[in-house]
Amino acid sequence: MANTKRDLFLKRRLRVRNKLKKLADGRMRLSVHRSSKNISVQLIDDVKGVTVAAASSLEKDLGVVGKNNVEAAAKIGAAIAERAKKAGVETCYFDRGGFLFHGKIKALADAAREGGLKF
Repeated sequence: MANTKRDLFLKRRLRVRNKLKKLADGRMRLSVHRSSKNISVQLIDDVKGVTVAAASSLEKDLGVVGKNNVEAAAKIGAAIAERAKKAGVETCYFDRGGFLFHGKIKALADAAREGGLKF
């Protein structure tokens, strides 16, 4: 039985999400989505089911429209950290989805940590 890349990605995403839910303790979730052209991140309160803050490479004020590289991910990470502080959030847990923790995802997480978020 051959698994497709998509099937493996979905398995990995569910495995990561289930492990994080066990350790959540009411903290918010910093969820990352990466496509071939854009990258976006949301700070989600799973208890209430609402998005508290979000940042994306589609926002014109960040100056990274149409870019999906490590520098753009770092700017988005800094932006979400700033927006989270405005919303009064200092701690969360990092939900990388099914994406591997390197490259753009790692750059986003490091920039968010430097901005003051604690994972």
